[in-house]
Amino acid sequence: MATNQESRRARRSADEWRQVLSRFVGSGLAVEAFCNREGISDTSFYRWRSRLGAPMGRCDALVNSASTGFVDVGPLQSETGRSGRIELTLDLGGGLQLHLVRG
Repeated sequence: MATNQESRRARRSADEWRQVLSRFVGSGLAVEAFCNREGISDTSFYRWRSRLGAPMGRCDALVNSASTGFVDVGPLQSETGRSGRIELTLDLGGGLQLHLVRG
C-alpha cells in the first residue's frame, strides 16, 4: 500500500501530462485550485506546460486572469494607428457569451 508521500511523487509520462493539461483547460478552475484538486504541485504543472509547449489558450487566459480581474486583449488600434471596427466575444461558460462591438 502506498503512503501519502509516495502517492504525491507519482511519475507521469508526457502523455499523462498532456491529459492533465487538457483537463485543466476544460475545468474552469484557477491553476492553484486545479492543482489542489488533482493532487499535483503548481510548480510541476507550470514546468510541464512549458516543457510540452502547451499554448495558453483562450480559456486558460481567462481563468488565470480571474484573480486580477483583467484580461489583456492587446492594442485596440490597427497597425496604422486608426481605430476600426472591433468585435470581442467573451465565452463566460454555461452557454453565456458577452459580445462587444466598437465602430
